[in-house]
Amino acid sequence: MKIVEGKIVDVLSKRIFEGKVSFENGKIVDIEECSTNSDKYILPGLVDSHIHIESSMVTPQRFAEAALKHGVVSIIADPHEISNVLDTDGFNFMLKDAKKSPMKIYFGVPSCVPATNFETSGAVLNSSIVSDLLKNDHVVALAEMMNFPGVIFKDPEVLAKIKASKDINKPIDGHAPGLDENQNKQYIEAGISTDHECSNLDEARIKIKYGMKIQIREGSAAKNMLDLAPLYKENPDSLMLCSDDFHPDDLSKSYMFERISKLISLGYDFFDVLRSATIIPVQHYKLNVGLLQKGDNADFVVVDNIKDFQVNQVYLDGKLIVDNGVNQFQVSDTKPINNFICKKITSKDIEVPYTNGNIQVIEAIDKSLLTNKLVVKPLVQNGLIVTNTKTDILKIVVLNRYKGDSKPSVGFIKGFKLKFGAVASCIAHDSHNIICVGVDDESIVKSINQIIKNRGGLVVCTGLNLFDMKLEIGGIMSNVSCETAGISYSRLSLLVKSLGCSLTAPFMTLSFMALPVIPSLKITDKGLFDVEKFDFTSVLI
Repeated sequence: MKIVEGKIVDVLSKRIFEGKVSFENGKIVDIEECSTNSDKYILPGLVDSHIHIESSMVTPQRFAEAALKHGVVSIIADPHEISNVLDTDGFNFMLKDAKKSPMKIYFGVPSCVPATNFETSGAVLNSSIVSDLLKNDHVVALAEMMNFPGVIFKDPEVLAKIKASKDINKPIDGHAPGLDENQNKQYIEAGISTDHECSNLDEARIKIKYGMKIQIREGSAAKNMLDLAPLYKENPDSLMLCSDDFHPDDLSKSYMFERISKLISLGYDFFDVLRSATIIPVQHYKLNVGLLQKGDNADFVVVDNIKDFQVNQVYLDGKLIVDNGVNQFQVSDTKPINNFICKKITSKDIEVPYTNGNIQVIEAIDKSLLTNKLVVKPLVQNGLIVTNTKTDILKIVVLNRYKGDSKPSVGFIKGFKLKFGAVASCIAHDSHNIICVGVDDESIVKSINQIIKNRGGLVVCTGLNLFDMKLEIGGIMSNVSCETAGISYSRLSLLVKSLGCSLTAPFMTLSFMALPVIPSLKITDKGLFDVEKFDFTSVLI
């Protein structure tokens, strides 16, 4: 029998009391209320209700290695990114690697691979495949249903995936920004139970009205927590905290407790906030994660205080997993897998001839996945539309990584503010084709060709020199530690900012410029895409 003493935080009864937690064989045998000599606090371990591990650029084991130190004992991961690249091989890779970790990593089955038909993906997960994957014991949901038009207009394939999840009583996660009230009602009545894409209170309130739970997102690029925080005073039992996408440099420094601490410091109820990262996700997804109750799994965290929540120890199934910042487990080797077929390009491939008229320009918005659609007069030289650093109109290029004979898709973007050079990545949601923003064609071509040489990863071209971060697993992840990945990623991010970029997370913002399911103007390997019209459009108008 093992015993841990301290101030016990009971999130179910909403009280804190001195006592002892006794546990053996992985279970809590007793919780005794009594005086102790400990000033530590004992809390249930935290749960991130929706995250893409791939955005941390490391494997599930490496993600857990970092996250457990921050008191996060469980996550619901959507392996949407690696599945888009590597089909069921990518999905199974994530499950296999996750099982080697002590963290309780659960998965949703990607519902939209590919996300749309407007981009080229490396895979297709149809309703039959999705139905089979849903039966896995480590799968707890059908992951974010991004194809909201397919739900509203009753696409048979979309409805078959939803039915497959309903038939085995597993919840369905949503992804539906910008719908009106009637569309939200239809979407939710189809069986969608959560949404992490709300960016304002009115949108969230409508979704809660029709029975949804809102996952308040605070990731590396999209940060909606402060905008949505007032919901804790209105509908706290309808809220969960999540990250969605979280880069390695951020994960190395902090995680869920920092957000909880911030919300509490702003005056929101301690237990309401804590419940959104413990009880509510555990119950909603039926997770086998303890909540610090007698008979539960012995999954809990010991912290110094309940202000900044400095983690001392983490227990999972009664085993000491983290002790004073040191992991008590080892990460095993992982064999890389990839899917990359691409030929190098030339400057001729990305020229944009001018005929007449204006151009449509994507405007990136800092800390948001949304973009604006601008119409501007282009700068023309020698019959070609070129970049204009004075007005911050730069060239953006997307290249299909899955076919060797593909031609680049070329458009223009505002918001990156580069003065020279280029930035490129093979992390481009959702299909992870190569995406690049640059000032001159030579830098763009050099950056893209370096990505091709490395078979994925990140690249910064400063004009003369190239700097890269190799991601050997699917071109989007590595088996290095999160700290190592974070250092490399931070170095490249600083290089991008040295080129003039003022975006908080330039690589994360870049990665969403090719996502044709979030308004308003995006670009895929197939061309410029107007999300509001849900159709392709031309650069010149």
